[in-house]
Amino acid sequence: MSRIGKNPISIPAGVTVDVKDNVITVKGKLGELTQEYSDVTVKVEGDEVIVERSTDHKDHRAKHGLYRALVSNMCDGVSEGWTKSLELVGVGYRASNQGQRLDLALGFSHNIVLEIAKEVKLETISEKGKNPIIKLSSHDKQLVGQVAAKIRGFRPPEPYKGKGVKFVGEVLRRKAGKSA
Repeated sequence: MSRIGKNPISIPAGVTVDVKDNVITVKGKLGELTQEYSDVTVKVEGDEVIVERSTDHKDHRAKHGLYRALVSNMCDGVSEGWTKSLELVGVGYRASNQGQRLDLALGFSHNIVLEIAKEVKLETISEKGKNPIIKLSSHDKQLVGQVAAKIRGFRPPEPYKGKGVKFVGEVLRRKAGKSA
């Protein structure tokens, strides 16, 4: 039995969960999310969602925990939301935004301009003496992670000085430089 899959998902106040034709729809104050599923049964009982599998086949066991985690993340997302923060470490690295347009200066010959999806709320914080920070927030966990990974991919942190785009709180493995 999947340890994650057998836990029931409690539905927060103000969130509705509908299950029809192998599609789960979760609605809350921050938005609406849908997810298709297969090989498991999803039941809404009172203020809990229960995910069960029919057999002990390897695929069914894997999907049992997967769909339970996805529905749990959907419930948390439409009630509270998800946030990721990125930090730009390096001399001359800057970030600014005009609406949903993110303008990054990451040491290349040109600035990188990225159009962010309208579902993601974008905020840039630049304080004197501190590294610029990009805050991304949305009700969709997968979308926030995907946008954050794309931004980080432009200039991943390097292991010697730690320069690049990193997640706030991320611990980097540092290497010793040349030994004289």
